[in-house]
Amino acid sequence: MPTKLDLMQGTLDLLVLQTLATMGPQHGYGLARRIERRSGDEVLLNQGTIYASLVRLQQRGWIAAEWGTSEANRRAKFYAITKAGRTQLQAERSYWDRLTAVVGRVLAPSTGHDA
Repeated sequence: MPTKLDLMQGTLDLLVLQTLATMGPQHGYGLARRIERRSGDEVLLNQGTIYASLVRLQQRGWIAAEWGTSEANRRAKFYAITKAGRTQLQAERSYWDRLTAVVGRVLAPSTGHDA
């Protein structure tokens, strides 16, 4: 059985921003579970990992937090992406697209023309 994937540094922040942009405000536990499900359960996020990302993103002004009540009727902090976060998400998505295209080209079988 394959092991879960480790995320490259900075990747989790991108996934958090994208999830908040598409799903709306989420509490930390729910956010982690949604990312895991969207990854096909290839990524496993522990509480420390997700909350470190949330603190980092909040300090940068890319997300905002507000207390609310979870589905389990518990008090929870809900996080939402900010305007600055949406701008950052677009920049990071563009960077990610460029990076994956370059890595894909380098890893692709050689055609003999690129020596």
